[in-house]
Parts: sequence; structure tokens; C-alpha cells
Amino acid sequence: MTNVTKLEIRVGGREGRTVKVRGRDAWALDALLRAGERGVTPIERPAPRWSHYIFKLRRAGLVVETIDEPHAGTYAGHHARYVLRSSVEVLEEERAA
Repeated sequence: MTNVTKLEIRVGGREGRTVKVRGRDAWALDALLRAGERGVTPIERPAPRWSHYIFKLRRAGLVVETIDEPHAGTYAGHHARYVLRSSVEVLEEERAA
């Protein structure tokens, strides 16, 4: 499957507003939509700036929950799990060729 490059969505149901996202923001939103309730972590879906993609999606009016999760290992610490909480309907999508 190829990466999403553009999404046009409706946020908040039938009477909701339309939002267009492009590039990595669309890629991140697509990942959130596909993940559903389990959400996405940068560990599972590596990308250079997940926190910025989430910031921009929130600025566009989407509700994305951040869950702080611990991880073990040599470099133990915490990471974010992002879960889309907004009701979103995909109206149009473009994928890379």
C-alpha cells in the first residue's frame, strides 16, 4: 500500500466542517485512522516529527489524546501513544504513485 499524501475529511459528523491535510500530516492522520482505539506510537510507526504532526492536526480542530507509556530496555523511559478521538469521515484521499 502506498502512503497517503492528501486527505479531505469531515470532522464531527454530518454537519461537521471539512478539513484538508497534506503531506506527513495526512500520513499521520491515516495512521491514526487505521490504528483506531489502539492508537499509534513513534516506536511502531517511525517518523521524524510525530509530535509536530499531532500539534498541526489538533490546530486543525481534531482531538488527539496523548497517552504516556513507559518502555524498558537499555534506553528505558517514556513514549507517547496517540489516539484519534474525533469523529472523522474521509471524503477524499490521494496516495503516492
